[in-house]
Amino acid sequence: MIDHQVHTLPNGIRLLFKHTPSHITHCCFMVNAGARDEAEGKDGLAHFIEHLLFKATKRRNTAQILNHLELVGADLNAYTTKEYTCLHASLLKQHLERALDLFEDLVFHSTFPQEELEKERGVILDEIASYLDQPEEAIMDDFEGLIFKGHTLGNNILGATESVKNLSKTDIDHFIQSNYNTAEMIFGVSGDYDFKKLIKLFEKYFAAIPAHHPVKHRLAPKAVKAEDISVSKPITQTHCVLGGQAYSSAHPYRYGLLLLNNYLGGMGMSSRLNLEIREKHGIAYTIESSYTSLTDTGIFNIYFGTDEEKAAKAMKLVYRELKRLRDKKLGTVQLHQAKQKFIGQIALAEENRMSLILSMTKSLLDFNRIDTLEEVFEKVNAVTAEELLEISNEILQPEALSVLTFEPE
Repeated sequence: MIDHQVHTLPNGIRLLFKHTPSHITHCCFMVNAGARDEAEGKDGLAHFIEHLLFKATKRRNTAQILNHLELVGADLNAYTTKEYTCLHASLLKQHLERALDLFEDLVFHSTFPQEELEKERGVILDEIASYLDQPEEAIMDDFEGLIFKGHTLGNNILGATESVKNLSKTDIDHFIQSNYNTAEMIFGVSGDYDFKKLIKLFEKYFAAIPAHHPVKHRLAPKAVKAEDISVSKPITQTHCVLGGQAYSSAHPYRYGLLLLNNYLGGMGMSSRLNLEIREKHGIAYTIESSYTSLTDTGIFNIYFGTDEEKAAKAMKLVYRELKRLRDKKLGTVQLHQAKQKFIGQIALAEENRMSLILSMTKSLLDFNRIDTLEEVFEKVNAVTAEELLEISNEILQPEALSVLTFEPE
């Protein structure tokens, strides 16, 4: 049963609506343009634009932008990923029009004055410095640079210090003209509204926007040779990431890898890696795996942080767990339990309505469709032990895994 509705304007901008009987509305405006779309040497540009959208428009200054929703108790924020830029807000249902008005103004009428560019440049340079002080964060970005070497997917979303220092208004204007396609923009809403009335409100703010359909030239990353790299840092613990490129969001084995990742090192204390390395051997406080699918590739990795003298043993134990998955398929009970755990976590995640509308909006951008919860459960339940064994032997082969280690100096 379809639990959402979609309306498309002549200019291509879409309205996605999920009815939820609540006094609170969660909404977002997502654009299919992110860090991977930056030109060479323009690292951090998509993120820079996201920051600057909140600084000045043709009819609002910074204070007026920030107060427009916060004065009615709303929560306003934004983020940039490798592939998307997103504004989002949570607010009382009667104030939705304020969000529509503001998002339209920010996305289509921002002026990017030079004074604000310079101020925000300093803020982002501080953000980069702060992130570099957090090895568990920095190692993830450096690892993506390793497995996507020579490709924009390997760029840090925040950008590099040198590139951010040189970004200009011309760069901003060019990026928006080249990547902000009205047919790749969606306003997502989760709230208690009549859909026909919501369409009229949506049209009031977005129907007059001129259609703009630049052609995006995204290139899929090439496979790279696995590397094992160690870097000395002024830190007290050893941090390690191993993994590589994985399946895209459209790959038939995507749900299999999602299930395998959750079983191996996903949410909760009962994952294989957590039980073996933290609970049994008491080595690492944090050990986890993650799988992120992108439109034409994916990222699988395992991360742990531990004392320097325990790092080698932790790595040996990780490889032992991966070998078990490659050598022997899960038993019937193990597979059933893994599916039940994952399905339960997916169902609980639906309770976070902001995360849900963001996920639905992204799905509509990626696939032009949204799976219902029942369809997701069906795909998880359809995964076989044989499929997981095949995935393990493709994704978890030692020779396919790059390793990046941050060691204390």
